[in-house]
Amino acid sequence: MKRPLGENIFITVNTIVLTLLCILCLYPFFYAICVSLSNPQELAKVSGFMYKPAGFSLDAYKAVLTNRQIFTGYRNTLFIVFFGVLIELVITTMTAYVLSRKNVLWRNTLMMFIVLTMYFSGGLIPTYLIVREYGLYDSLWSLILPVAMNAYNMIIVRTYMASIHDSLSESAMIDGAGHFTILWKIFVPLCKPSLAVLVLYSGVGHWNGWFRAFIYLSSSTKYPLQLVLRNLLIQGSTLDMMNSIASGDHEFVLNTLKQASVMVSTLPILCIYPLLQKYFVGGIMIGSIKE
Repeated sequence: MKRPLGENIFITVNTIVLTLLCILCLYPFFYAICVSLSNPQELAKVSGFMYKPAGFSLDAYKAVLTNRQIFTGYRNTLFIVFFGVLIELVITTMTAYVLSRKNVLWRNTLMMFIVLTMYFSGGLIPTYLIVREYGLYDSLWSLILPVAMNAYNMIIVRTYMASIHDSLSESAMIDGAGHFTILWKIFVPLCKPSLAVLVLYSGVGHWNGWFRAFIYLSSSTKYPLQLVLRNLLIQGSTLDMMNSIASGDHEFVLNTLKQASVMVSTLPILCIYPLLQKYFVGGIMIGSIKE
């Protein structure tokens, strides 16, 4: 069937606009890759757009990866992401299961209080005082336990569980299964899309988080990767790494180090997304269509 002229014009214009938007969004990332792989002396000669590294060099990555602060930040961040996602996954899944059951007493009231936390919080100072009184100050657990459950993620999982037909849980109860058995052997396998969204959101949140670490941590040996990166980018604490790179203009040496640090901290989390992509679309569309 031949398309009308107006539809062809719309598709062409739409394709051009979206292509330009993709280029605008991806070019800063591509530019950071090019700068991080450039030689500082050759980079100083480049002006305008970059479409390839200026004098290919891995010195910036060698300096970043051999920096002790970066290694310590990676170790701390991996600890925070692993236990943060694990604890949030368990707590959110159990809470969502309870609130998705129709016969739970005061279910709507409990849900209302949880939703209120999305709009109102205790504030920075009360939260800081609670963290300190519980002995979590200057501990990595201060970045995990206070945010052990996210209301938005819980709503996503709860909505998915509520869409599972009651006959599955009822038949399991007739066979003698308890709620924990029903949850872990029936609901969890069926909720993979929503749990994948939870893991992705929680993992990215813990990986990119630096503000809570800035508030609750005083020992530099406990800084996560993003706080270490912030210190490198804002405070310019790159003197130790600069000594390991070939001589060049100070500004361009510093620029290659900063962009290499950004790449080192960004690429791991980007590599996780393709693994969860097949679940992500299904999970994020939960509740968009009603029968």
